[in-house]
Formats: sequence, C-alpha cells, structure tokens
Amino acid sequence: MKLKKQVTVCGAAIFCVAVFSLYLMLDRVQHDPARHQSGGNFPRSQISVLQNRIEQLEQLLEENHEIISHIKDSVLELTAHAEGQPALPHHTPNGSWVLPPESRPSFLSVSPQDCQFALGGKGQSPDLQMLAVYSLLPFDNQDGGVWKQGFDITYEPNEWDTEPLQVFVVPHSHNDPGWIKTFDKYYYDQTQHILNSMVLKMQEDPRRRFIWSEISFFSKWWDNISAQKRAVVRRLVGNGQLEMVTGGWVMPDEANSHYFAMIDQLIEGHQWLEKNIDTDSSTDIFCHMMPFYSYDVPHTCGPDPKICCQFDFKRLPGGRINCPWKVPPRAITDANVAERAQLLLDQYRKKSRLYRSKVLLVPLGDDFRYDKPQEWDAQFLNYQRIFDFLNSQPNLHVQAQFGTLSDYFDALYKKVGIVPGMKPPGFPVLSGDFFSYADREDHYWTGYYTSRPFYKSLDRVLEAHLRGAEILFSLALAHARRAGADGTYPLSDYALLSNARRNLGLFQHHDAITGTAKEAVAIDYGVRLLHSLMNLKHIIINAAHYLVLGDKDTYHHDPAAPFLSTDDTRPSQDSLPERTVVKVDISPRFLVVFNPLEQERLSVVRVLVNSPHVRVLSEEGQPLPAQLSAHWGSDTDTVPGIYQVSVLARLPALGLRVLQLHKSFEGHATPQSSVRLYLPGLNLPMRRQEPVPVHVLPAGTEDICLENQHLRACFSGRSGLLQSIRRAGEEREQRVSSEFLVYGTRASKDKSGAYLFLPDGEAKPYAPNDLPVVRVTEGPLFSEVTSYYQHVQTVVRLYNVPGVEGLSLDVSCLVDIRDQINMELALRFSTDIESEDTFFTDLNGFQIQPRRYQQKLPLQANFYPMPTMAYIQDAQSRLTLHTAQALGVSSLGSGQLEVILDRRLIQDDNRGLGQGLKDNKRTCNRFRILLERRTTTSQSSSFFSALASMFKALGFPGARTGSPEVQDGRPVSFPSLLSHITSMYLNAEALVMPVAQEKPAPPALRSFTPLSSTLPCDFHILNLRMLQAEQDESLPSAEAALILHRKGFDCSLEAKNLGFNCTTSQGKLALGSLFQGLELGSVQPTSLTLMYPLGTASNSTNIHLDPMEIATFRIRLG
Repeated sequence: MKLKKQVTVCGAAIFCVAVFSLYLMLDRVQHDPARHQSGGNFPRSQISVLQNRIEQLEQLLEENHEIISHIKDSVLELTAHAEGQPALPHHTPNGSWVLPPESRPSFLSVSPQDCQFALGGKGQSPDLQMLAVYSLLPFDNQDGGVWKQGFDITYEPNEWDTEPLQVFVVPHSHNDPGWIKTFDKYYYDQTQHILNSMVLKMQEDPRRRFIWSEISFFSKWWDNISAQKRAVVRRLVGNGQLEMVTGGWVMPDEANSHYFAMIDQLIEGHQWLEKNIDTDSSTDIFCHMMPFYSYDVPHTCGPDPKICCQFDFKRLPGGRINCPWKVPPRAITDANVAERAQLLLDQYRKKSRLYRSKVLLVPLGDDFRYDKPQEWDAQFLNYQRIFDFLNSQPNLHVQAQFGTLSDYFDALYKKVGIVPGMKPPGFPVLSGDFFSYADREDHYWTGYYTSRPFYKSLDRVLEAHLRGAEILFSLALAHARRAGADGTYPLSDYALLSNARRNLGLFQHHDAITGTAKEAVAIDYGVRLLHSLMNLKHIIINAAHYLVLGDKDTYHHDPAAPFLSTDDTRPSQDSLPERTVVKVDISPRFLVVFNPLEQERLSVVRVLVNSPHVRVLSEEGQPLPAQLSAHWGSDTDTVPGIYQVSVLARLPALGLRVLQLHKSFEGHATPQSSVRLYLPGLNLPMRRQEPVPVHVLPAGTEDICLENQHLRACFSGRSGLLQSIRRAGEEREQRVSSEFLVYGTRASKDKSGAYLFLPDGEAKPYAPNDLPVVRVTEGPLFSEVTSYYQHVQTVVRLYNVPGVEGLSLDVSCLVDIRDQINMELALRFSTDIESEDTFFTDLNGFQIQPRRYQQKLPLQANFYPMPTMAYIQDAQSRLTLHTAQALGVSSLGSGQLEVILDRRLIQDDNRGLGQGLKDNKRTCNRFRILLERRTTTSQSSSFFSALASMFKALGFPGARTGSPEVQDGRPVSFPSLLSHITSMYLNAEALVMPVAQEKPAPPALRSFTPLSSTLPCDFHILNLRMLQAEQDESLPSAEAALILHRKGFDCSLEAKNLGFNCTTSQGKLALGSLFQGLELGSVQPTSLTLMYPLGTASNSTNIHLDPMEIATFRIRLG
C-alpha cells in the first residue's frame, strides 16, 4: 500500500511539472512583444516565427501526452500488483449500502489531436447535405403526370447531336433469400432454374449480359452443379458476360442491420467468390440513383410506366402476367421495329435528362425473373432487335446494348475522362441518407423499423455470440497450435462457426431482420438463428475449456459431456432464454466468465443458484462483493428454491475469469436484497418471511428514489415509472419522465402493416385495466424498480458500482400484446432538455445522423431506425437512449425521445406480403439511459482552452469557431467515449459458464488474459476471424482476419469515473505485442473483405488508423 501511494504521488508530481512547463511556454508565446506591434497587425516574418513556435508547442504537447500516458500505465501496473480484491460493501447507520471506493485508480488521457476529429477538422465537405435538402423541399405531393411522384420531362431533339446517348440495359433477377417462401423453397422452385437457364442462354450470344448479387443462393446452386457447368460459369465471369455485383451473402436491409453483421455477410460472400470463382474485384463509391417508383421493368426505362411496360416481354399476350395500363407488349418484327424503337428511345432520352452525363443505366428485371427459358428468349431476342435497329441509325445518335454495372461505370468514367476510382469532375459529394421514405402519398415505410422485435433482438444476441466465438476460437486454436496440441482441439467447430456466419448473414436480408416475411418464413429464420446460437455457445465453451486449463496436457474434448455448461437455454425459436441454475454444495462450484469486450470490465455478473446460503470467491479464494436476491416468477411470487446471486468481478479484456461458488455458513452470508412490494388495493402492510424477506405495502403515492455514487433516479410511487435523474455534484434534478403510449391505425382503406406505419393520429396514453404492482429491490450492488402492467413489465436498474456500469440506468421492457388488435406500444421519455426540433440517431451502429422533426410531414414520416442509439441535447446536457435491438424512434417534441416497442397489426398493407403482423411473441427490449453533462470546450482544462483562444486570436486557418454541431455547413455529431463503451456493455454482455462437473473437483483452472497491453479506448476489435483452409472449407487455415475500427468521439461531454484506464494514441497501435503468449507471424493490410492486399506485407507490426476508419489485416497468430 505504501509503495502504491509513493508511485501515485510521484506520477502526479511529474504530471503537474509537465503541465506547469507547458503553461510557461504558452505564457511566453502569448506575451511575445511581436503580438502588440501595430495594434496587432503582424509582419509576415513574425507570423512565421509564431507559427514555428506553435508547431514546437504542439510537438511538446504530444511528447508530454505520451510521457503522461506512460506514467499512468506504470502506476496502474504497480497498483495492479499491489492491490487485493475489491473491498466488500457495508451498511451505513442510515440503512443504505455503501461500496468502498475502488482501490485501483483509473485514468482518462485523451490526446488533444484526437478531439479535433469530432470538431470537423478532417474530411471532405459535401456539396449536398440531405438534412438541408429536406428543409428546402415542400413535400407537396403534386401529381407529376405519367411520372406520378415527379414532373414532366422534355428535351430538344438535337441535344445528342454532338455527344451520342450511350444506353446500357442491365438484365437482372432479384432473388429474395426468404419472403413469401422460405430460402430453400425459393431455391428449389425458382432460383436454381434461373441460374441453370443463365448458363445456357448466355452462351447463345456473346453480346448478352447478366448480373447476380445473392451469394447465399449462388453458393447453394454451385454445390449442386457439375464441374463442366462450373467451368462455363467461370468463363462467363471472365469474359464479362456474367457479373457479381456487391457479392454479399444477401442484399442486407439498410435500416435495422448492425455494421458488424453487414460487414460479416459481405466477407462471407466475397471469401466464397475468391475461393470458387477466383476473379478480379474492385470497389468504388460512385453512386447511381434510380429515380422512379420501383426497380421493376415498367418503372426503369423512363418516366412513363404505361410505355415501359410494353417493353417487358415476359408480359406478351398469352403469358401469366400482363400490363395494368391495358396496353400489352408486342413482339418486335421488321415491320414494327422502327416505331417500337422510337417509342422506347423517347423514354431513354427523357430519363437521361435527369443525369449529368450522356451514359444511361436501364435495369431490366424484377423479383425472380428469368426462371423459364421462354423469358430469356423473349427479353433478349426482342431487345437485341431494338438495339440493332437503333445502332444502325446514325441520325438517332444513340448506342444501345446489354451491359453490366462495370460496363456502365467504365463508360461513364471514360466519358468524363478519368480513371475509375478518381472523383469525377462535376459530380456532387452528398452527405446524409434517404430515411424516411414513402413510395406514394403519405405511405411512409417506418413500421418495419420495429416489426417483429423478438427476432430483431435474437439477431443481436446471435451477433454478439458470433463475435465472441470467433475471437475465442481464434485465440484457443492459436495457443493450441503453438503448444502442438491442435490435434486434440475440435477443429470441427469451424464448420459450425461458418454455418453461424451464414445464418446471421441470411437474416440481414431486407425481408428478414425487417420483420416483413410470411409467418412460416419468420419461423424458418428463427430456427436457423436458434440452431446457430446453440452451436456458438458450444464453440465458446470448447475454447474457454482449453484456455482456462492450468495444465493444457489434460485437455480432452468430449462432445457428449462438455466441460462447461451454457449460461442459458431456449426451448424453441420463439422462447425467451431460461437461465441455468447452478447447484451449490459443500465442495466449490467453479464459474468461467467471458468478457467479449477489448477493454477490461468491472461488471456485476448474475447467476441463479439453488440455495440462499452461498458466497462467491475469486480464483485465489478471496471473497468478492455479492448480493443475494429472490428469483421472481410473477409480479407477487418468487420461484421456490431458486435465488439470484450477483457478484462484482473485474474481467480481463477479451478474457476469461475463474470464480468459485461456495456454500456459506454462519457469519459468511452474502448480503441480501431488501424488497418492498406495493400492491394496489391492499390496506395493511405485511411481511412475508422467506429466505429473502419481502415487505408487502399498499400502493404508494410518494416518489421512490434509488441512488449510487454517480446518480440519483426517482420514480413515481403510483406508476413505478422513471420521473427524474440527478447526477452527482449537481443540485438540479433533470426531468426524465417515462410513459407508455398507444398508436392505433387509421380507419380508411390504407392501414398500418408490416412495412407501413399509418397511425390514427397522435399517440394516446396507455390505459391498462388495473394499477401496476410495483416492486422495489435494494442491495449493495444494484437496486431496481419493477412495474407490472397488463401488457408490459418494466425494470429500471441502477448499479451501485464504480465505473461504466454505474453511470447509466439499465432498462428492460418485457412486452406482450398478443391479445390486442391494431395496437402499437411506444415508450416516451420527456425531459427539460431544450432540443427543439433536432435529435440524433445512429446508422447501423456505425455513425450518427442528425435528424429534424419536420412539421410539414405527417407524424409517421418523422420516425427513423435506431439500431444502437438515439439522443437529444442542448448546451448543457445530452440524454442518450442506448438499445440492444433495432427499433423505430422519434422526437416529436422538444426534450422528447420516443421508441416503438412492438406492433400488432391484423391486416396487410398492400406491399406484397399478403399478411399482417399477428405472430407476436413475449419480447424483452433492453436499453440503457445515459445522461451526460456537456462542456463548452473539448477538454475541461483551462490550458487547452487558453491554447484554443490563442489560435483563434492569431487568426490561423483551421481554428474553428461556432457550434460543434455544424462545421462547414454540415451537421456533425459523435457519441462520447463513455457512450460508445456503454453501448458495448449493453450489446456484449459477459457470459457465465458453470463448470458442469460437480464431483470430483475439476482440474486446476486459471483465468485467461489474452492481451498483454491495454488497447486505446477508441479502438474496437470488430472481429478476429479465422479464414478457411484452401482445400477444405470446413477447416480453418493458419491465417486470420483482424478487423479494427477506430471510433470517432465527442470530447465535449464530461468523462470521468470510467473505472478503467482509458487512453488514446492518435490512432497508433503496436499489434506485434498485443496478444500475450502469441507471436504475430505476419501483418498484411487488405481491403475490407480481404479480396486484395493494400500495399506490401511489412515486417513492422505498428499500424495507424484514422478516426472512423475500419481496417482489415490478414495475420498469422501462433
């Protein structure tokens, strides 16, 4: 302890000296006589001197930052060795619980340069910002004539005389991996026939082209075709007739998918293509916009669907489908080709007027098109006759042909005179997105942001397990190979891992995670997700088993008798998880706890046990802070014989911690929770004598307040719902009141369905039949308020824990609206924050998009997807709602945030599904509420404030002023570091795995700490993914993909008491020494999906990432 104090004091002294030295330097610069010459007008030579001095000052700042970081790391290392276990909680005289302060110091050390990114210091300024465009558009829904949502397009006949129109007609077939039919049913009924016909029909004419996207279908077909047919496919790809576009496992939904899953399905598709097709690949961000109503043939050749439909030759008379505009197509003959070609060219010319070049893209396809040979003939033969005629008429100034996306973009680049990849001159840079959209009138597609939330939640549970399994499997296999034990390790787990990647990828499809498939298809997805979830749990168990063994030579994999048990089970695909109950006996039971985060974590770990007489010890036998609670089966009854023990444990980054459960004896009991149960209609208080005592009281009218060292949260005694939050050190309480609301659907013909949100007006208060039962649980590690309503049970928990866990409120809502008709249940938070009409939502968990409530739009148009978070803010505060599942969110008034929890809708909304949403499940939605204080500078240090003021006074370029929300006219916003980490805590829970063996005692176990150094806290290990072997795709190779993401963050939000050492490094990371006990054989930077290398492999393992950059490295661990 004495050594620890000496080191801490020494480190603090050096820190103070360093900062004081910098103050003196700044003072000298600010009092330079040259500043006062000529009333502040600087000669250029003196400005140059000042610039040099400032550059020297910046260098000194950086050097001092690095020195201070080293000091902090040293202090932490010494104190880590000196410290014992966390001190145990105790009661104060007034009856409240107190957890002693952490014996281990924590630092926040953020380089000033790392704060500049959020202030807009880098990046290209957009020419178009969609938020500004929305403000300009009147959204008046005028009738555009034949182009209903547009306007009349005219042109001059001689516009193409000097530069001919170049038309690329791109045949395609949109194959949904599940929608009306399941994935397998679609394959057998349609997709295999499309691809079989493609091989035959493409060979008939080298001018034909076809594009394909969904590798999930293509790989299934590939497994069932001959070697000869595979050779033909490779030849068609090689000569440019067949092109793979995007090449992901599916075409993912853009609203609800998380960026981990989006990248993972892209890697899965690209790795399959690389292994099987072995073709060139390229990526570019140069976007094309489809301007009309749909991607089908009637809405892609030009603005008039009545004419375009006449050139969909699948609709020739006598077929199964026709044109709704009552004018059928006509087969092209020598007699009519001139007239038909002129009619089609008119549409091409009108469409081309919407673009900045004379190169035109015209898709030719629709859902599951080209599934019969007759359609191939009808489309290709008739279009080729039209092309031949157009191309033979020089006076028409048009060149038309079949093409692929590459053909179109290559021609476009050639036309503007640059090589692919460069920014084309004259084309604008756009920022923002196109949410939320309507296809006609006020029919906004904002319902699917929430539809089937049960499966949206299961998706994220599977995602977290997949990432955890990937990392643990990679580490266990690397250690086993290094020890020469890979012969005993279950390599067969890799096939299960690969299958889980593909099932998660399949669910990212835009009719899967969206909740917009038929009920039977949703069940098929659910079965796949559950199957993979169970497999991933076993992969994690097998890896953890190997890694925690003290003597690796004793490792033996027995599939029939796993060494560890799973943390929970799900009886069926639509069940909520049932947690494993650990039997406590005289001999100790061991737990292995996995932390999937790349940062050390101080967390409350919960376990169900069969006895109230239990205590928790560390691996070394030291008692750990714990809390015993009842396990509740309903609002008023506990489950007999089952208890919850919650333990505070420090978990190593990406590591495994071993804990012990012991049966306790007199004098060693775990502190119990105290419970107050408020029952409406009860007149007299009662006390129920159970192992965990319960005080039963009449429904209360006074507020209920919970408090820890960071926060005080108060609730209505009558409703049990949150009313206010007060941060430590602040006198004023922040109103954060919550309420449940209900939306119905409109009475007119068009009603809400799986896709559309068409409410019957503003939300009405949720009015249950009975007052809620409210239960208040208080204890040393956490306290919570539970409210039981007829259709929703809500739990708000406050952890009495130092660090991240205790800085926000944990909220869960168990929703069951299966007895309702056309009801959408919403949760609204109302605050005093003066957010006006602005709020912020995330895009795919990757970045933040500013939103604005548009009064000129209907209510439903103001909802947006929220995959991971949404927040509102003013100059003083920011309130963030973190979510563990994608849901729809809005801010319909200043200071409000509102999230839709579930939707039950009886009717179809006429978008092709043919069903409503009537298969609701009991669904648990999980959130965290984080209230942060905003500061006016990016660092709460007067030194950095003075430095910024000096830059501003000198008038140097780059010294930005004004609101941090708008820089260069573009909205910019980022979460804080605390917010990023809070989201990670919510989405990547610690997994508890009991050692299955009760007797005799298991072999010696040791906690596993894989990282030898602390990762900068703005770095995220997105994945560590073993690559498949060359010869056998069911086995892993010696290489892995390490995918890193450096997060952008906002320094203007207060960050203290994080509970771990948080430092940033300006994007620098030494990979060579990152993994303890393993060597990094090679590091090859690659494209995101490993399709091609970026530069040459280097012996150096030091890397650099810019903020918001995601980088992939092909590595060898061993």
